[in-house]
Amino acid sequence: MEEVYAFLKACETYYLATVDGDQPRVRPFGTIDLFEGKLYIQTGKSKDVSRQMHANPKIELCGMHEGRWLRVQALAIEDPRIEAQRHMLEAYPSLGNMYQPGDGNTEVFYLKDVTATISSFTEPPKVYRF
Repeated sequence: MEEVYAFLKACETYYLATVDGDQPRVRPFGTIDLFEGKLYIQTGKSKDVSRQMHANPKIELCGMHEGRWLRVQALAIEDPRIEAQRHMLEAYPSLGNMYQPGDGNTEVFYLKDVTATISSFTEPPKVYRF
């Protein structure tokens, strides 16, 4: 889990895919946090991505860094606790002008049933499940 976290942090921007009915949706994302032994992402409840993850929690992440790429399959599970929101926003102070813990819009999701694969053209893939 820590290698996956470090990889996503190093990417700075990765891509999150959701399902919207029968249409895939992909957008750039940048938040990743390690809290209480789980990987977390953050968004706003007012966004389509939030609605999509609540309707169908199956997501995928994909990012590339230094010639290697990471694919993550997971379920996104909302954690409504203020402590989880606070931890995320302390890791990303630049979001403070848009989000505050407990503001009714800030939303964090932890990743469950994760399969993460780090690949490259020069090394065999590394697969992690947690």
